[in-house]
Amino acid sequence: MYLTPQHILLAGATGLTGEHLLDRLLSEPTICRVLAPSRRPLAEHPHLDNPVGELHELLPQLQGRVDTAFCCLGSTIKQAGSQEAFRAVDHDLVVAFAQRARELGARHLLVISALGADAGSAVFYNRIKGEMEQALTTQDWPQLTIARPSLLLGTRAEFRLGEQLAAPFLRWLPGKYRGIEAAVLARALWRLALEEGRGVRIVESDELRRLGR
Repeated sequence: MYLTPQHILLAGATGLTGEHLLDRLLSEPTICRVLAPSRRPLAEHPHLDNPVGELHELLPQLQGRVDTAFCCLGSTIKQAGSQEAFRAVDHDLVVAFAQRARELGARHLLVISALGADAGSAVFYNRIKGEMEQALTTQDWPQLTIARPSLLLGTRAEFRLGEQLAAPFLRWLPGKYRGIEAAVLARALWRLALEEGRGVRIVESDELRRLGR
């Protein structure tokens, strides 16, 4: 019998999509606890458990029942500082988070990847995202949902000139290439978390937009 998730583990709660998703989770009456480790403290809420620190250091300390895990971690090479640092976050940390979530009993992992993710890609960013997806499929998840959004639209804490310039054009591209609002992606992730399923499901950006309307 499929049950509505009540105990959630969330990584990336201070990011563009993670903030919207956290608000959504804390407003759901069925959710008893959101365990959301973060670098900086989050606003207090009776259903929020917020360990503060570096995620790779906090992972072994996380405790308690988890039904569903959301991974909203993501960086850029510019933000990370190098290709090696980018891989450490967008591959290594994502995979480590997922493994810890599985150890805590999570049966469904929902992870944000990227449009064009492909382990065989000549594009470094797409290749790392594809390798991350491949690594997660080896963790024996009963249910694994991989979201592949196009460029995320919304107001970020840090300014990204390229995204600001591209956003007006990406709103008019066809199908899965059109940009997607972070709030829409967050709604889509929660809806996907409520769907019963088995195995791996890859959800492209056009479907994410439809689900998040």
